[in-house]
Amino acid sequence: MTKHKNAQTDLIHAPRTAPQYIETIQPPLYRASTIIFKSTSHLFDRHWTDRYDYSYGTHGTPTTFTLGDNIAQIEGGIFSLLAPSGLSAINLVNSTLLSSGDEVWVADNIYGPNLEHLNNLQDRYGISVKIYNPIDADSFQPTEKSKLIWLEAAGSVTLEFPDLKNLVKKAQQANVITALDNTWGAGLAFNAFDFSDEHLSVDLTVHALTKYPSGGGDILMGSVVTRDQQLHHKLFKMHATQGICVSGDDSAQIQRSLAHMSLRYDHQSLNAIKVLDWLKQQPQFSQILHPSLNNAAGHQFWAEVCTTGKSAGLVSVIFKPDYDLTAVRKFCDSLQLFKLGFSWGGPVSLAMLYDLKQMRSLSNTHLQQGLLVRFCIGLEHPEDLIQDIQNALKQLE
Repeated sequence: MTKHKNAQTDLIHAPRTAPQYIETIQPPLYRASTIIFKSTSHLFDRHWTDRYDYSYGTHGTPTTFTLGDNIAQIEGGIFSLLAPSGLSAINLVNSTLLSSGDEVWVADNIYGPNLEHLNNLQDRYGISVKIYNPIDADSFQPTEKSKLIWLEAAGSVTLEFPDLKNLVKKAQQANVITALDNTWGAGLAFNAFDFSDEHLSVDLTVHALTKYPSGGGDILMGSVVTRDQQLHHKLFKMHATQGICVSGDDSAQIQRSLAHMSLRYDHQSLNAIKVLDWLKQQPQFSQILHPSLNNAAGHQFWAEVCTTGKSAGLVSVIFKPDYDLTAVRKFCDSLQLFKLGFSWGGPVSLAMLYDLKQMRSLSNTHLQQGLLVRFCIGLEHPEDLIQDIQNALKQLE
């Protein structure tokens, strides 16, 4: 290294890395805002549409591109964009694809914050929000103004599995872009880009990497995946102009967790089934909600799409109307292993209380009356989780 007169200059311009000729289990971590160009040719002989455009930290580094590529592969797509959270990824899609006067269709069991964002766009920019029943494809009636339909498989909180095949077919016939919130399936329960004998595909998926890909309940991130390069470039341009980016450290943490993501998903799913079998026998509940149940709304659609038989570690229960809000809150407060908190996919089991009267727009005749508690099954032993619920139920006697 050339010696300079001032030690401060040498400290700044010292070699940053030892020779990089080793191979490691985990890829190297790159932290970068500024990226150094080797020459003006490298600076100007590039384009933002290049698959790996190393120009500035917000556009991507080897660390973020590696994670994006792996998420795309898991989900069956080709192109991926990363965002600071699942909701941020959802907002990227809405902001990119909807303009004043457009119509967007959302399932009645849509993720609440997505609906809130769309309602805000409706109030401010004249976006028209239409609600459809996810298990009744006939309730989706696109018009010339329809530009986007949001799908959820399974739906938020009440876990209905949609008539994915007929909804996608109908959207394709009307040239409506299909966006699937794929957080529940995580790319493991089914392939959203090839989920039928007819090789049906959604146009894009959004995935809250906060959940199963992270696995620790400590990282926030989201992704948008597609196979359509033109659609990807449209999303990427909005992604860049809005300055959407993620931390290299967070990306490396999620990348590290991907190796055992499917093992955790399968284990938590099996734990949920064991807890589910016990919950069905408890007299305090009027209804158990899980797509694998024969009497579940959308069970037949789950069976034909999720041919692996996989389902996420979520199960919801509806208390009989005899149990009022005070009683159900007492039940939740009495849980010990289950912690009160949003999200899922981490090692700790979670519970959350919902009042469906405040969450649904359509008449859902398949849902019983009563307060709902969603259980997100973690990695604890299922017998211990069952005992925890049993002890909490005793507090209601």
